[in-house]
Amino acid sequence: MEMPFNDEDNNHETTLVMQNKQSDGVPASTGGSGDHHDPFDIESRSLPTSHFSNKGPALRVVLQLAFQSMGIVYGDIGTSPLYVFSSTFTNGVRHRDDILGVLSLIFYTLTLIPLFKYVFIVLRANDNGDGGTFALYSLICRYAKVGLLPNQQAEDAQVSNYQLELPSSEMKRASCLKSKLENSHFAKFFLLFATMLGTSMVIGDGILTPCISVLSAVGGIKDATPAMTDDRVVWISIVILVGLFMVQRFGTDKVGYSFAPIICLWFTLIGGIGVFNFIKYDPTVLKAINPMYIIDYFTRNKKEAWISLGGVVLAITGTEAMFADVGHFTVRSIQISMCSLTYPALILAYTGQASFLRKNSNFVSETFYKSIPGPMYWPMFVIAVLASIIASQAMISGTFSIIQQSLSLGCFPRVKIVHTSAKYEGQVYIPEINFILMVACVAVTAGFKTTTKIGNAYGIAVVFVMVLTSAFLVLIMIMIWKTHILLVIGFVLIVGSVELLYLSSVLYKFDQGGYLPLAFAAILMIVMYVWNEVYRRKYFYELNHKMSMEKLKEIATDSDICRIPGLAMFYSELVQGIPPIFQHYVENVPAIHSVLVFVTIKSLPISRVAMEDRFLFCRVEPKEQNVFRCVARYGYNDVRNEQEPFERVLVERLKAFMAREFWMSQKMIPSNETEGCVEEVEETEQMGGEEHREMQEGIEAEIETIEGATREGVVHLIGENEVIARKGAGMWDRVLIDYAYNFLKRNVRQSGEVFDIPHKRMVKVGMKYEL
Repeated sequence: MEMPFNDEDNNHETTLVMQNKQSDGVPASTGGSGDHHDPFDIESRSLPTSHFSNKGPALRVVLQLAFQSMGIVYGDIGTSPLYVFSSTFTNGVRHRDDILGVLSLIFYTLTLIPLFKYVFIVLRANDNGDGGTFALYSLICRYAKVGLLPNQQAEDAQVSNYQLELPSSEMKRASCLKSKLENSHFAKFFLLFATMLGTSMVIGDGILTPCISVLSAVGGIKDATPAMTDDRVVWISIVILVGLFMVQRFGTDKVGYSFAPIICLWFTLIGGIGVFNFIKYDPTVLKAINPMYIIDYFTRNKKEAWISLGGVVLAITGTEAMFADVGHFTVRSIQISMCSLTYPALILAYTGQASFLRKNSNFVSETFYKSIPGPMYWPMFVIAVLASIIASQAMISGTFSIIQQSLSLGCFPRVKIVHTSAKYEGQVYIPEINFILMVACVAVTAGFKTTTKIGNAYGIAVVFVMVLTSAFLVLIMIMIWKTHILLVIGFVLIVGSVELLYLSSVLYKFDQGGYLPLAFAAILMIVMYVWNEVYRRKYFYELNHKMSMEKLKEIATDSDICRIPGLAMFYSELVQGIPPIFQHYVENVPAIHSVLVFVTIKSLPISRVAMEDRFLFCRVEPKEQNVFRCVARYGYNDVRNEQEPFERVLVERLKAFMAREFWMSQKMIPSNETEGCVEEVEETEQMGGEEHREMQEGIEAEIETIEGATREGVVHLIGENEVIARKGAGMWDRVLIDYAYNFLKRNVRQSGEVFDIPHKRMVKVGMKYEL
């Protein structure tokens, strides 16, 4: 089937081969920005879509992942009993019933935030199995055009896992919100800003978690060995932290299986000791289930009770890891592990500690170790140290996941992503980030020395991320899930008000260490803003200076330009058109290869793109010039440097496209895929044997063109643009582009390394952009 398409700007006609079947009423073509169209705005699907299976993993795999998740996800929240009561009662227990008030706060906070909000609501907002702030942002980008780059294509919606089955009620409210977001430039910027802020806070959480967990556990040795000074505790903690970051290279899979038994034992022991203390000291603490004790606690202590919420909130540290790490596991596996072991063990541990404190309130600063029965002290000390090491793993893994997501959306400088598991998708390791986290952790531990100040800083990072997650979740409830408005209001009033109350409390301790995560976030936000701002400016520069179709045709047919044997892949990020760097190349090197493929690497706001959906091809007329356009689409969690070389996959898909294009031109491809085989056979039978043989030879000749060029050699042409501020630019633009961005660019990986392009066959083409 041939579809002529007129270029209104250039009055040039190009023929594109389109897939007959279209889904969900999406037109086969997409226009560019504005009223005029560019022939490159339309891409052709090379192969029929192969849909992802909706069948979930087997129960055995889910249970294995649930076990693994114990060693990755819950170390942080699981080690909170080490320091919650001591961080809450910093000035000692003033009233015996204050213990019941704090226990009641802990119980309802654990139930409302980790269990109700995250396990049963937020985990549902995963993006095809992936979580984190960027996953929420990408979901919103799919259902509303809030992205800041004009690279959307109608064909994107045909990717098999791009859309979800959603309820159709409350459509008017959802459409109204969608329209307001799409028409507000401020809203688009604010959503991206909030996403970057959430990402920065999670990374800050990944720095502070190892510090407070390891220091808290190692500090317990001071009770048994008076010779152990604070400085020695700090140095032992630093050695442990360095060792922890060194094992990250082995991957989440191996680390999870190694750590999971220890965490399972940890939860079993703290739960068992909790039951022992509950029976031995004061079973009446069960009264704390009555929320009136919370009201009484605030009535008695007023401002001091509000300030103490900064200690209570440490009981839910690491909760965000459940969502950030869901891509390493599955929603069901995390739900099983949380409900079956983690939540009950934590409730029993805090209840036992409260029972102990009712009789021994003078030991509140050492609650955890003092409440351990004598014979269990040293075993619990060893396991506590191991558990605190593991606690750090949760946010480290989450940090790797969320940076991988931000990379694909152009919001973070290029770093190397190492996929550490062949069995489970989403398990990644980032060497550069691992090193930076290690240095930051050592610096914080050496600088702060005690858990008190780190705890003040820790709370701000935790609650900030939770509030941002709730804000994104409200947008998803209204626009995507189309939840009843009363349920949305109920969520905001209950969960939102509690989180804002905690946020106000932790911000009170800003000058007591709370500035630390905000300082980390500010540094990360500057890096992300600089990279994303210049990334977008470069895109718009190329869009405004792209080559016209007439110019490309003129170059392809120019007799003065030599056609050399071989296949060349010219890489670009521009979806609509050919970047100006190609014209710069031809003007300086008047030779192009016999087969030329313009490859655009495009990120979709989706976690993964199936290989069958990855490539979109079209042929640039005139046909005999063998110039093609290809858009290679990736999700933010896709592997960019596949084990199978990128060029081999692309060439195979290009040959399949050419064969399909030839059959289409001969009206051999059916209009209905489900009846395709029958119709094709019928048409083939109606043809004479000679005619069929000629057509087969025609296809072979087309494919031989590509294979011959491939045998001559494949060259990868990488556009390396140098960006500088334009003449007359203001001071801000010069600092942003000439200094900040170029400093980052000099210190990150180049595109050839990210895509694992063979260096011997890579040619970099330089051009200066004045932005």
